[in-house]
Amino acid sequence: MKLLRALGFGSAGYDVAGKVALVTGAGQGIGLELVRILHARGAIVVVVDIDAEAALRVARELRTRALSIGADVADRGQMADAVAQVIEQYGRLDVVVANAGVTPMPSTVRAMDPADFDRVMSINLTGAFNTVHPALEHIVRSHGHVVVVSSCAAFAPGMGGSPYMISKAAVEQMGRALRVELSASGASAGVAYFGIVETAMTHDMLDADDLGRRIDALLPWPLNIRITATQAARTVADSIGRRAPRTVAPASWEPYALFRGAINVVLDAKLSADSTVHQLIHDVEAQRKAQSVSE
Repeated sequence: MKLLRALGFGSAGYDVAGKVALVTGAGQGIGLELVRILHARGAIVVVVDIDAEAALRVARELRTRALSIGADVADRGQMADAVAQVIEQYGRLDVVVANAGVTPMPSTVRAMDPADFDRVMSINLTGAFNTVHPALEHIVRSHGHVVVVSSCAAFAPGMGGSPYMISKAAVEQMGRALRVELSASGASAGVAYFGIVETAMTHDMLDADDLGRRIDALLPWPLNIRITATQAARTVADSIGRRAPRTVAPASWEPYALFRGAINVVLDAKLSADSTVHQLIHDVEAQRKAQSVSE
């Protein structure tokens, strides 16, 4: 049983009813569905989004036990102010979910605009830190729970979109550190890993772009199985309810997650020798250079 709990298949229960839960990127997608689920389970939800109007619409939809805050996770001061506002309003903070994230346009490291790299890091990685750090004293005080949203991309090859994979691998390490550190104070933390989720961000990255579709086509079954934002949100909500250290969705990614050390040795070698991948890389670079000229 201890081994199963360590792997994230079960843990002590945690009832969110009456708890205050802050979720970033909650104006749409997974974040929106998550605050709906947590609210339905009795939580007081704090809807944080860079789009203040979107956050307000969600809070109004929920009607009660909901606070909207417009804040940019990349702005450390704004996130500190957001947490302060929650404490002023409710006097406590029990759950924090660092969900906000973005993807870069397809590019190799060689052809990349450094500003694109910085943008992804500032939101996906530094934004997660900015979300969690000002909340930790309150999480410890309430023996609460933190979730950082990583991605199955954290352990997949990053060609053509490395800033995203790099940022999510770093977020994974943040979550693992938090799990151990918070356990000393009776609080807890977990990491959520998603494969392909049907969101606007996914459609922009993989479906609306020819190169994105070709990158998507490299994923074999069952890794190419998609889940809805509601399914992804439910896995996070359920993981909070059991203080899970990790959750992976869809389940088809679980074997890869568990055996990635061995799989990646073989996969990296295969991709590095694949002429189809080589051509895709050349096309990604050509498109990015053409975009740079037009800009």
